[in-house]
Amino acid sequence: MNRLFGSSKPKAPPPNLTDCIQNVDSRSDSIEKKISKLDAELKKYKDQMKKMRDGPAKNMVKQKAMRILKQKKMYENQCDNLRQQSFNMEQANFATQTLKDTKTTVDAMKVGIKEMKKEYKKVDLNKIEDLQDDMADMLEQADEVQEIMGRSYGMPELDEADLEAELDALGDDFLMDEDTSYLDEAISAPSAPETNPGAESVQDGVPVDEFGLPQLPST
Repeated sequence: MNRLFGSSKPKAPPPNLTDCIQNVDSRSDSIEKKISKLDAELKKYKDQMKKMRDGPAKNMVKQKAMRILKQKKMYENQCDNLRQQSFNMEQANFATQTLKDTKTTVDAMKVGIKEMKKEYKKVDLNKIEDLQDDMADMLEQADEVQEIMGRSYGMPELDEADLEAELDALGDDFLMDEDTSYLDEAISAPSAPETNPGAESVQDGVPVDEFGLPQLPST
């Protein structure tokens, strides 16, 4: 059958904006290179005319320069058109990609919401409230247990007023019970010797040794 009717040619892929942009940018780059060459020729003719006198020869060079300038203007217009086309396609490509990203985000949000609803069905609010109530009851019972365990036994019942009066009187008792006898001992203690150890001294007309004892007369 293919020999009789021939095989169908594969369909060409649809145009891609990114490829089109690259193609247009490549064309504009090529035109800019041509413009650079024309600028170099114009400069050469301009320098040449500066050195020439007015006359037919200078007019001929001027005509060449005018022709080059017209080509340059034509290429510049073409380059501007290509750059504008590239810019427009860039904008369209950006908008298209943004829409694709937005669609992807919306689809992901739909899946997320679907999963949330699915998981939410597994949660029973009544059971959660009952659980919170049971926890509150257990904590209250734990406080009661701690209070019971901290009770005191065998303590006499006392009047708070009597306790406060006794507490105020404790300060006076402490002042009266303080022992200051150590101060009397310090006052009655003998004074330190005023002479160096081993030196003799005289007290009330009697010679004494270094320990303050009367010396025996030597025989």
